[in-house]
Amino acid sequence: MDPAPATGPVPVMGPAPVMDVMGLPAEPRPGPGTPDGPVGHAVGSAPPIGPEPVSATPIGSTRVSSAPVGSMSPPRDSVPPYDEGQEPEGYTPTQRDLPVIKRGDTLQAPVAPAPAAAAREPEGLGPLFVVGDVHGYLDELIAALHAKGLIDADGNWSAGNARLWFLGDFTDRGPDGIGVIDLVMRLSAEAAAAGGYCKALMGNHELLLIGARRFGDTPVNSGAGTATFQAAWLLNGGQKADMDRLQDHHLQWMSRLDAMEHEDDHLLVHSDTTAYLDYGDSIEAVNDTVRETLTRNDADECWDLFRKFTKRFAFRDESGPRAARELLSVYGGSRIVHGHSPIPYLLGEVGSEDGDDSQGPVVDGPHVYADGLAIAMDGGVTMAGKLLVQQLPLHD
Repeated sequence: MDPAPATGPVPVMGPAPVMDVMGLPAEPRPGPGTPDGPVGHAVGSAPPIGPEPVSATPIGSTRVSSAPVGSMSPPRDSVPPYDEGQEPEGYTPTQRDLPVIKRGDTLQAPVAPAPAAAAREPEGLGPLFVVGDVHGYLDELIAALHAKGLIDADGNWSAGNARLWFLGDFTDRGPDGIGVIDLVMRLSAEAAAAGGYCKALMGNHELLLIGARRFGDTPVNSGAGTATFQAAWLLNGGQKADMDRLQDHHLQWMSRLDAMEHEDDHLLVHSDTTAYLDYGDSIEAVNDTVRETLTRNDADECWDLFRKFTKRFAFRDESGPRAARELLSVYGGSRIVHGHSPIPYLLGEVGSEDGDDSQGPVVDGPHVYADGLAIAMDGGVTMAGKLLVQQLPLHD
C-alpha cells in the first residue's frame, strides 16, 4: 500500500496540505506520463452487478481488458510540499526520505510452503488463499493467480471449491486498477459457480477512489485544516484512466465490501491498525458501520473513515503483540492477516539507490511477526517488489 506523487498542482483548500496515505517514497515503473486528474462527479444510481463475465485474454497476452492503460505516477518532485507538522492526529506515515527498492535487491522473509491440503478446511470448501495489495498491476496479478493454480491460461477460475480473499487496494499507482476490479468481480461469479468463492475486503484506496468520485474538490475537515478527496487521490497515485473507466457498478461493488472477516482462525483485515475498534465490537458491527458511513454520503464522515484506514504499524514494535492480542480478543482468530504496509518498510530494511553492489531487500513471501500473531501480505509490487498470493495456514 503506498506513496505516490500527484500530477500537476494538487487542489488543497485551506491551511493544511492533503496527507499522503502512505508516507512512503515509491519509484514508478517505466511507463507513459500520467495525465491530469479528473474532477470528481457525484455517484448516481447503479444497476445491479450482473453475472455476465468480463472477457479475458490468455495469460500470454499483456491485457485482460482492452481499455486504455494508465501509467505510474510522475517524479516525486511534482508533488507539492508536505508540511509534516500538520499531519492529522493519529496518522502514522513512515519516513518520507526512505529509499525505494530496486529490482535485484534481496530481503529474506522466508515462509515454508503450505501443505497440499489445508488441515482446517470447512466441510465442502477447499483451501484458503489470500492476496496482498494489487494497486493496478493486472498482469502481475494474473501471473500470480495462475502460478497458484487459481486461474487457467485464459484467466478463468480453475480452483474448484477453493476460497480466495483479496485484502484490498485494487487501484492507484499501477496501470490498470479498473481491470483488476473487473477481474475480481468476474472471478467471484466463476468461483461461486464452481462451489468455492472469491471475496474482497475494503482498503483505504477503495475509500479514496470512492471519495474522489463522490466528493471531488469538496472541502473536508482533515483534522489539521481542510483538504479534498480529489487532491488526496492524485497525491496517492490516482490514475486518470481508472477514473475515466470507473462506472456505477464498480462504485456499488466497492461500497459493499467488508472491512474485516474471519476465516479458518485468521482475522483478515486490510490495514495493520487497531482503528477497527472505533467502528464496533464485532466483525458484523464493523462491517455494518463502514457500509452505513458510506451510505450516508457525508464527506467529513467518509474522510475520517479513510484517514483511520491509513493508520499502520500497530503490530510492529514492542507494543505490537499486545495490540494484536487486543484486536484478536475482540474479533476472534489466532492470527491477523493484513496488507497495507509493504513488508520492506515494515521491517525497516530498504535497499540503496546509490548503485553500490551491496544487497538490499527483496520480498519472497509473507512476513510473520508480533510474536507470530500477525502476517503481512503487501509485498510491495508498486516498488518493484512482489505481488503475493499465499495459501493459509502458514507453517513457519
